[in-house]
Amino acid sequence: MNTNKSEKFHATTKTEGSVCTVYLSGELDLSVAPDFRLIMEPLVGDTALDLVINMKELKYIDSTGIGILLSILKARHGMDVKFTVEEVPPQIQKLFDMTGIAKFFASQENSH
Repeated sequence: MNTNKSEKFHATTKTEGSVCTVYLSGELDLSVAPDFRLIMEPLVGDTALDLVINMKELKYIDSTGIGILLSILKARHGMDVKFTVEEVPPQIQKLFDMTGIAKFFASQENSH
C-alpha cells in the first residue's frame, strides 16, 4: 500500500450563484473512486445547480474515474440539467479523444 503518493487526489467544491464547480487535483483512480463518488453524489442530484468539473490540476484519470464522469453525465442528462467539464489537461484530453468520450465532455462555454 503506497500511502505517501505525491499526487494524492483532492476535490474542492465552490458554489457561485447557480453554478457549482468541483475542482479536481492529483490522480483520480480506482483507489479514490469511493471518495469521489461521495463528494459528487449530493451534487449530481441537485437540479437547481449547473455542475462543472474543473480538471486543470488533475494529473491522471483511469477508467474508473472516466466511468464515474460518464455516470454523472448520464444522470444529469436524464434530469435535463447542465453538466460541463472544463480546463482538461492535454494528456487527459488525449485520453478522452482516444476513448471517444471527448464529444460528451465538450465544454459548452462557447455556445452562449
